[in-house]
Formats: sequence, structure tokens, C-alpha cells
Amino acid sequence: IFSIVVFGSIVNECYVNKDSQSPELLCIFNENESACSYGIAIGIIAFFGSVFFFVVDLYFQQISSVKDRKRAVLLDLGFSGFLSFLWFVAFCFLANQWQRTTMSKGVSQGADAARAAITFSFFSIMVWVALAVRALQRYRLGTDMSLFATEQFATDPNAAYPGYPTGSGIESTETYQSPPFTETLEANPKGYQVPAY
Repeated sequence: IFSIVVFGSIVNECYVNKDSQSPELLCIFNENESACSYGIAIGIIAFFGSVFFFVVDLYFQQISSVKDRKRAVLLDLGFSGFLSFLWFVAFCFLANQWQRTTMSKGVSQGADAARAAITFSFFSIMVWVALAVRALQRYRLGTDMSLFATEQFATDPNAAYPGYPTGSGIESTETYQSPPFTETLEANPKGYQVPAY
């Protein structure tokens, strides 16, 4: 949601005309096109990355391969850490360019959107750091084999596969309380004639 706010506010209100005679749109962050482009790009990348990892989390339990589960968690960890860094750069870059911006009539129209982009890029740093920490915890949980493997395999790679558990080999009849059919059958039931051949 924060990424939508950042790139949405930059796209909608952070491009203004320098004056009434010039039809050219300029970025209000110190007229630096790179600041607006960077904020938009990071916002879009974060949005699609969030959607992708949301879908991965939904289908994570259905991933049967241990290697694929491990790759998914490592990819989540790397992407979250990398995006935390990119949001930190975006916050510093946008705040620096906004500080150097000279106020004019056009800039004052988009000032609230610029402040919103800076504020939500700061919030995004905290969110992506929290996601990276959560992915790291998930990875550490998986290293004790509860996430990436199943319980039936032995932890020693040289150990044999556990066989089927065997009992004493003798079944007792006490486990059955009564035979399944308790009716006694007559040799010649009433009303039935045995055919003669």
C-alpha cells in the first residue's frame, strides 16, 4: 500500500509546469527528473514484488521440494533486504531534493504529494526491514528441518531408512468382540424348496 502511495502521488501531483507559458512538465523535487523517476520505479517494483511474494506465501505449503522451499525463503529474504536498502536510498534522495527545492506557485500545488511520497518512503523502509527480519526467522526455522523437510527422514545422512514398525507377530482374538455375522442359518429355510435335478 505504501508503494502505491509513493508512486501514485509522484505520478499524479509531482509533475508541474514551471510557469504558465511553458507546457513542459518538471519534477517538483528540485526540478530533478531522476528523483521522480526513482520514486516511481521503486514504488512499482515494490508493488509487484509484494504481490509476487503474497502469492508465494499462499502456495508455500504446496511446494513439495525441499530445495524449492529453501529457494523461496532465500529469495524473499534477499528481495526484502534489497528493497529495504532501495527505500532508504529513495527516502534520502527525495528528502534531499525536496530540501533544495525553491518554493514557487507550481511547487506549492504539489507540496503535499511530495511530502506524502517522502513520508511513505520512510515508512516503507521499516516495513521492508520487518519483512526481511521475518524472512530471516523463517529461514532459521527451516535450518532445524521443520520447514524444509519432513519428519520421517533420519537426520543422519548415513542412517538407514526406517522400516515399517513390527509387532509381536501374533494377533489376539480378543481385539474382536463378536463375529461379523451372528445369524444362524437353517439348512432348509421355510418357504424355500430345494430344486431336484
